[in-house]
Amino acid sequence: MHVHVNAAVSVDGKLSSRRREQVRISGADDFDRVDRIRAAADAVLVGVGTVLADDPRLTLDEEDRRVQRLRNGRPGSPARVVADSRARTPTDARILDDAATTYLLVGDGADPDRLAALRDAGAEIVAAGGGAGDDDAGNGGRVDLAAALDALEREGIDRLMVEGGGEVIFSLFEANLVDELTVYVGSLVIGGRDAPTLADGEGFVDPDSFPRLTLVGVDRVDDGVLLSYES
Repeated sequence: MHVHVNAAVSVDGKLSSRRREQVRISGADDFDRVDRIRAAADAVLVGVGTVLADDPRLTLDEEDRRVQRLRNGRPGSPARVVADSRARTPTDARILDDAATTYLLVGDGADPDRLAALRDAGAEIVAAGGGAGDDDAGNGGRVDLAAALDALEREGIDRLMVEGGGEVIFSLFEANLVDELTVYVGSLVIGGRDAPTLADGEGFVDPDSFPRLTLVGVDRVDDGVLLSYES
């Protein structure tokens, strides 16, 4: 599986403010670029923190792209995937609508009643407990992201786009699962020691363990810069 992490950050590397509310960092050109990446993906992954904060739908913005996918024999929008160790996704979340298949990656500690309710709401449950990954909240009952991605690959997902948040992105780097990273750096400063960053989690300590990336592109987009990396 090819894993492409995409994010928009402020000049000081923040995904959002300390309130963890959605902040508009990029503009129309970058939004269109993100939509193109979604259209090329088989599924889009976010952490449950993103679902709770933003209630995203994660479908395609451009109807022409949806139609082109259908003509190619693919679903109109990519599947949605939520890393949700404790099954905290609300049953009325927009990500559970019928626009696309939605997979919830859950840990061993997920409540069976919650899982049943989420199945009734339309979610496909992927049980993958016991690993180093976790959801956006950094809580226990951890999800084994490597095992979860293997399960998704068996469902026919070969190209995965990751849209955050910082806990999920860190966990993917920690598990050495990232193939490609694109980061839009907007021209604003958010600040705050408690504001989420591109890669949160526990962080790497040993310099030898720091993931090393290769810069393959630098482009001006909107009023910011798009940095493209390969792992």
